[in-house]
Amino acid sequence: MRVVAGQAKGLPLKAVPGNSTRPTTDKVKESIFNMIGPFFDGGTAVDLFAGSGGLGIEALSRGVDHAIFTDKDKKAVETIHANLEKTRFKESAEVYRADAERALKAMKKNGVKARLLFLDPPYQMEKAYGLLGKAAELGLLEDEAIIVCEHERDIELPDETAGCVRFKKELYGNTIISIYRYQGEEGERID
Repeated sequence: MRVVAGQAKGLPLKAVPGNSTRPTTDKVKESIFNMIGPFFDGGTAVDLFAGSGGLGIEALSRGVDHAIFTDKDKKAVETIHANLEKTRFKESAEVYRADAERALKAMKKNGVKARLLFLDPPYQMEKAYGLLGKAAELGLLEDEAIIVCEHERDIELPDETAGCVRFKKELYGNTIISIYRYQGEEGERID
């Protein structure tokens, strides 16, 4: 696992020890960023269920100003800290050991507005994809924010939810990447 492009290109990233996480492969990560970027001019990224922090770190490397990482696994949080240290992005990041739904509520209190949201829960946590709508309802997404969901092939996500419209869906082996754009409150579509 490594940073694919940008400021920290080529730097290796540590994986979370054990089998508690499923890291996004470099090939899939590169494809995701080719679809949504590939480079950014500022903004905030939120990496829920961050694992090793690979997606949020990649966003920082490609020009996002700030990233917020959440994971409830202690080993994952330690790994994120180590990877941020290695890539020298510690000053541009916040890392929280928290349940994802609780983290979203805390972000609302702190006035977070995300340009990018990565939602990559453990595959057996199918209900976690509902956090896509929760983030929109809490007002955590900028207009035109991009939401990247990584899910198993047999999990079917809706084409639209809470003002978010899927505009890309790609299959990589048993993994599907669904990419949404937040278009404001339903009825206030931004085209």
